[in-house]
Amino acid sequence: MKIKRRHEFKAEVATASLNDIMFFLLLFFLIVSTFANPHVIRLFLPKANSSQTIAKKQMTLSITRKKLYYLDEKPILYQDLESELSAVKSQLPDVTIVVRADASLTIQDLVDVLQVGSNLDIKMILATEKKGS
Repeated sequence: MKIKRRHEFKAEVATASLNDIMFFLLLFFLIVSTFANPHVIRLFLPKANSSQTIAKKQMTLSITRKKLYYLDEKPILYQDLESELSAVKSQLPDVTIVVRADASLTIQDLVDVLQVGSNLDIKMILATEKKGS
């Protein structure tokens, strides 16, 4: 009697190093994503229940915790704020200024900035984050 031996080939995928590869890819993309916007001014914005989007010409006025002022990433002094906003108003008459103030600032700091915009008849809105974000 003749007995046949079966030699079947079973394909196997070595996945032992797959976890290491995925970890390094995740780490790489996390590091690269932080370098994608190196000129972003980090602020903790106040929270609000609803949000509003605008579609007009807009500029951003950022105020940091240390009361440093940035008009579209350009650092300016508080003393020069009125002249800078006046120049923006002359170039873009229907501009909207989005005020991104750090949540740790006092209300008076915010009112001072909004008063400058009001004196120049510039529409200013306050940027917030949704609650739970």
